[in-house]
Amino acid sequence: MLTTAATSAASNQDPNGTPGSIYRGYKQLKDKCEANSLDCTPSNMADDPIVINVGGKRFETYEETLARFPDTLLGSATRRSKFYNIRRQEYFFDRHRTAFDSILYYYQSGGSLIRPEHVPPHVFINEVIFFDLPEEAVQVIQLEAGIADEPEEQPMPNNYYLRVIWNTLEYPNSSRVAKFLAIFSVIVISLSLIIFCAETMPAFKPKPGNGSADGKPEPNPYEKIWFQVNTFVIVWFTGEYVIRLISSPQKFKFLVGALNIIDLLSILPYYVQLGLDEDDSSISVLRVVRVVRVFRVFKLSRHSRGLQILGNTLKASLNELIMLMFFLTIGVMIFASCVYYAEGGPGSDFQSIPHAFWWAVVTMTTVGYGDVSPSSFEGKIVGALCAISGVLTIALPVPVIVSNFEHFYNKELNRRKEEEMKKQEEAREKAKEKGLNNSKTSNDLDSMDGKTPKSPRGVLVCGLNKGEENSAKIGHTTV
Repeated sequence: MLTTAATSAASNQDPNGTPGSIYRGYKQLKDKCEANSLDCTPSNMADDPIVINVGGKRFETYEETLARFPDTLLGSATRRSKFYNIRRQEYFFDRHRTAFDSILYYYQSGGSLIRPEHVPPHVFINEVIFFDLPEEAVQVIQLEAGIADEPEEQPMPNNYYLRVIWNTLEYPNSSRVAKFLAIFSVIVISLSLIIFCAETMPAFKPKPGNGSADGKPEPNPYEKIWFQVNTFVIVWFTGEYVIRLISSPQKFKFLVGALNIIDLLSILPYYVQLGLDEDDSSISVLRVVRVVRVFRVFKLSRHSRGLQILGNTLKASLNELIMLMFFLTIGVMIFASCVYYAEGGPGSDFQSIPHAFWWAVVTMTTVGYGDVSPSSFEGKIVGALCAISGVLTIALPVPVIVSNFEHFYNKELNRRKEEEMKKQEEAREKAKEKGLNNSKTSNDLDSMDGKTPKSPRGVLVCGLNKGEENSAKIGHTTV
């Protein structure tokens, strides 16, 4: 049962009444730990409760309760001893008091973690991470708060070599080679977009009036350069697509995937263009084919988390966007009809209701190009109502879209934080292994010299290494 203990002034005094004896005893205990590398956990009798002070609120529990989860901060007597205040005979954490109610209940209930409703998810998750509760508990809170998705199965090919290829091309964070290929792919995509825009500039086109003797237009001197660069880009895109298709564990799912369809659309125009001659019959088809090349910009979404967040937001807000288009269509029909009957007549810009659609669209979206505008009093009244209605119509679904964007953005922040935590954990493991190696070398040298073995370098009192010290710096009480 969770209880709040009253502060006892007598706990700060030495039982024998000797001034300063507590500090001398603590110094002796510290020296003993440093000399023998012992687990210097503050001694508690089996029946005495452990006092935990969290932000000024004191809790009492038993050692056997915390020992149910020995891999956590509170469950490990060695790790939590860093926060022990020998003077007050309690553990002190400068953390969120309300969140600690649920964290302590996690130990008391044997693994049931319930977030208080008035504690924000990110605050509670930070507390759970600080006290180093199991990762499964963190994932449950993240799923309940909506800042994480259910872990999806990632099927892999059965063949070892295909599995390595698929993992390298599909998951850029899996290795350094995968990250290098992802960066190179982004560079190639950017190069293709630059060429796509640059080849339309007048400076790279033949000047008018310069023709050959037979009357044909002079060939473009840059055409060969554009063709060579586009060929290099398409060779990379085609090779990447084919290799990913071959190594894919689910071929049909790969072919119907949205990003893979975009990849295919960015490749096909090149091969279609090779089979067409630039004559009058195929010039319109050629223009459409060249326009389709702009889909290459969507290939960046495979490597850009920002574009993925935008795509997920639009996908989740599809119903709201359809509703917005429906409202705009109704508004355009109403105000186009009204302005036609208010302004229509000889010499008017509003020749028919369909002609007035353009004016209604740009007015409701508050763009207002001014190319078509009402001039009569009645027409201006209709225009004012059209603009006001457009603002209200567009503003209705915007909060839902913003909420969806925030939802996916929080997921992305949570993913980045998890990656940072994994990197820090790996750094701590490396530091711990390095500390153990240094300890073994130091002990061997000291034994050869006949000196007393020292504690490993980089290891603090009570067995905490430097990495753990940094992770537990918040809430530390100096004793």
